[in-house]
Amino acid sequence: MSTIGNARRIVAVFDSYADAQLAVDHLSDQGFPVERVTIVGHGLRYIEQIVGRMTMGRAALIGAAQGAALGVLFGLLFGIVFTISPNPAVPLLMLYGLAGGAVLGAGFGLVAHALTGGRRDFNSVPSIQAERYELVVDEDVADQAAELLRAFDAAAVISAAPASPPPPSPTAPAPPTRVDSPGASPVA
Repeated sequence: MSTIGNARRIVAVFDSYADAQLAVDHLSDQGFPVERVTIVGHGLRYIEQIVGRMTMGRAALIGAAQGAALGVLFGLLFGIVFTISPNPAVPLLMLYGLAGGAVLGAGFGLVAHALTGGRRDFNSVPSIQAERYELVVDEDVADQAAELLRAFDAAAVISAAPASPPPPSPTAPAPPTRVDSPGASPVA
């Protein structure tokens, strides 16, 4: 297992977390000691995808669903704990829990939404994404990881030598263009 202070090297860079996961999975499938690999995200950004409006009715409906689920669970637990032999009242306790939980949950949902004062009348799903994901590996196994990833061919594998900038591409100079001004005589 890697420790703080061990030399580490970037062996691959990915545009998506899913690609980085696939690469680590490939390393694992090849028997590589994946406990020596770290996925590092760079250029983090917080994204909040808005999925809909939050109205009083929606708040009550969500609260009712959550309360009903909790009520059924409590009804089942009370039925199991307080009965010694199988009892036909257990389904009835669950039904009471469903109804009572739905009513209490809807009320709680309404009150909770009303207390926001209209400051957040929408539902959203937050996430954190990175611009790129690097696979960082302990130095003593970095060459092995890079070789396995080259065979995998799903990553932009960084070579052991530092990358040098590509030489400038030679371009032919553009041929000179002739612009005649109005009234000038043509050149022969």
